[in-house]
Amino acid sequence: MLSEPTVWRNRSPGDTRVELHEIHRTDVSTAIASAKRAAFWSKLSLLERIECLRNAHRALSGAQEPLARGIALETGKPIKEARGEVGAVMSKFELTFEDAAQHLSDLEVAGGPHPARVRRRPRGLAAVVSPFNFPLHLGHGATLAHLLAGNPVLLKPSPLAAAVVAEYVERLQSVLPEGVLTLVQGGGATAAELCSHPAVRSICFTGSATVGKGLLRSLADDLGKEVALELGGKNAVIVCADAAIESAAIAVAEGMCLTAGQRCNATSRVLVDRRIAASFLEVLVEAVKRFIPGDPLNESTRLGPLINASAVERYSRLVRSTEGEWLLPGGVLAVADGLPGHYVQPAIVRLDPVPRGPASLLTEEAFCPILAVQEFGNHAEAIALNNSTDYGLTSSIFTQDEALFWQIADEVSDANVYANLPTTFSPSTLPFGGWNESGNRRPGGRGFIRFVSNEQAIQICKGSWSVRC
Repeated sequence: MLSEPTVWRNRSPGDTRVELHEIHRTDVSTAIASAKRAAFWSKLSLLERIECLRNAHRALSGAQEPLARGIALETGKPIKEARGEVGAVMSKFELTFEDAAQHLSDLEVAGGPHPARVRRRPRGLAAVVSPFNFPLHLGHGATLAHLLAGNPVLLKPSPLAAAVVAEYVERLQSVLPEGVLTLVQGGGATAAELCSHPAVRSICFTGSATVGKGLLRSLADDLGKEVALELGGKNAVIVCADAAIESAAIAVAEGMCLTAGQRCNATSRVLVDRRIAASFLEVLVEAVKRFIPGDPLNESTRLGPLINASAVERYSRLVRSTEGEWLLPGGVLAVADGLPGHYVQPAIVRLDPVPRGPASLLTEEAFCPILAVQEFGNHAEAIALNNSTDYGLTSSIFTQDEALFWQIADEVSDANVYANLPTTFSPSTLPFGGWNESGNRRPGGRGFIRFVSNEQAIQICKGSWSVRC
């Protein structure tokens, strides 16, 4: 029996007096039955599916500002960031259409004993479980890829972003055939029931490493179920002695404070060469101070609230339990811009290479604007510190020496490595996924469509028919 609410209303984290629309948990069996009625979707040609999804693009194009305001209101993401997310949703259509043409087309194979081709076959119903921090963009990318491959989608958003995702889905459903896209509302128990349903043949899950690994364990007996995981990160910026200090400081401040640090690729660690540490940290502190908590619907706000009270408690626990030199001590704010909400101030702590006391801040994904700083004496130390976590998502190396960049990039255990950029600069034009505890390399960015269909090899005995394979 599901142990979660059947009805709930979210409150805006930027103004907890604001209560959003009532949400009702979806019956999973009913949702599956609805999606099964869209079996015809797999029989359409790729060009027909693309045309349907062009209609979906048009349906969203006139709703970009309402959707952005919905993101800001429900999740606390600053309105300028929210507009950027909606813009990424819109640009994702053409990028995914291009990927579909490349990866879903038949490939004729020459040189074998018989005429042959490799083709892609729809896999069946797909479950997409999306997070609150990018409530539209992350779920949208996986949804598009599956729909183009001919897989009807059941989209289950985070219950913390239920209202804005419902608005997004409603607009798409207005132009897509019935059952092709089904909204599933609920919490973790609903997600588990959906993902474990035997009719669901593909899963794209975005969330924590703990939940992702539990999901894999629960599905171990269903070998035909494809599972793509985008999990957490403990991302570091490595600041070398020759780095452009101001540029590095601005990038770190942005990486730790965008979305209030609630990104899998947020900057949560800085590794800085001991020779420039004092001057770099002085500039960094001033850069971070410019991120002042405020109303997410205000055009000038750069730092919105955390998503809920539990996130504020995690922030407070990490600050309380970490022994070090607090360059910015942070703090919880009950009110910002005159509004009651889940606001916190950015915090920076300087730690020893081997920290005193619990090392949670160096190993645990904080998902809030707290930054741990460690110094290194040589590049081997920097690489060792970078690779000391169980994650492997993103790192950025600040240096003016191209050879040094490549030397370090060859040794860091991260799937995404950037030179002189924030760790959060992950455009949709590139693949995005993580190594180790950060996932199984498949869920995001360019090329995800490779994993949403089944590969079938066709071989025909020579002379069987006059037509070519």
